[in-house]
Amino acid sequence: MKDIGLLLMSLGIILIGAEAFTNGIEWLGQRLKLGAGAVGSIFAAVGTALPETMIPIMAILGGGVGPEGADIGIGAILGAPFMLATVAFFITGLSALIFRRRNLPLRIDANVVNHDLKFFLIVYSMAILASFLPTQALKNALALVLVTAYGIYVYQTLRDCKDDCKHESLAPLYVSIRNPQPTMAMILVQISLSLVAIVFGADRFVDAVQPIAVDLGIPVFVLSLIITPIATELPEKFNSVLWIRRGKDTLAMGNLSGAMVFQSSVIPAIGIALTPWKLDSLALCSVLLALGAALIPYLSLRYKRVIYPSTLLMGGAFYALFIFIVIRFSSL
Repeated sequence: MKDIGLLLMSLGIILIGAEAFTNGIEWLGQRLKLGAGAVGSIFAAVGTALPETMIPIMAILGGGVGPEGADIGIGAILGAPFMLATVAFFITGLSALIFRRRNLPLRIDANVVNHDLKFFLIVYSMAILASFLPTQALKNALALVLVTAYGIYVYQTLRDCKDDCKHESLAPLYVSIRNPQPTMAMILVQISLSLVAIVFGADRFVDAVQPIAVDLGIPVFVLSLIITPIATELPEKFNSVLWIRRGKDTLAMGNLSGAMVFQSSVIPAIGIALTPWKLDSLALCSVLLALGAALIPYLSLRYKRVIYPSTLLMGGAFYALFIFIVIRFSSL
């Protein structure tokens, strides 16, 4: 009961933090005169990626747990993009259907989301290729390429979105609710406080969920690949649901697709450099399913220039397939 209570409390903290973060990040975009594509794909994506960024680093560097620490780190690194491409896409599509009650195309900037998904498919494939390289020197070189690729992605996104800086009327900034034009300092204060709440809530969620998982006999790698990312990806899921509810679909999808790019380039580069980066069959299975789940909306955008909520719902099928594979794998 204690763990369940902690679980519910942490969910509430994450939700409050996500609400304050979406409000603050929209004001930041307005003050910097950036379009929704850049705000969602870079600022929102990297900001809410903090919890899942810290978990693998702490697992790999903290405490001399040997190969088990490497397994936790690698599982958390691979679990983040997998959860975004499957569960987060599913929740976003479901939210659009619930709020709009029809399977209407999402109102997104197709160029922004298409660019994000294409970049994800390329860099994530490169990150997995590193597992098959024969020497650590080659792996380190590829890790450097991944970090450089993310820098190129940020440059291209800012360049392509600089002329798209139209913003709808925004709700008042929560920490400066009486000021119709809050200062940059107050905007950054709210964003910082909301990120602290998100990170704290995600950490408490993991603390509550891990004892339950261990009692059920769930393996360490499965825990880090499935259960931990559910907690650490909650900010992205909550943010996207909030933005879908407000009709800001580019922010909602960019928040997810931009996080996928960050978590398939910079974060795997850390794992490649600091661990042996040897992926077993279950890890490779999760990678292939994540790539498949992302490929469907990418192809829809490429050939139809739209994404329907029903298209995103297919991410749930990929997640269900992986759970089935995990159960079968565990029973062998």
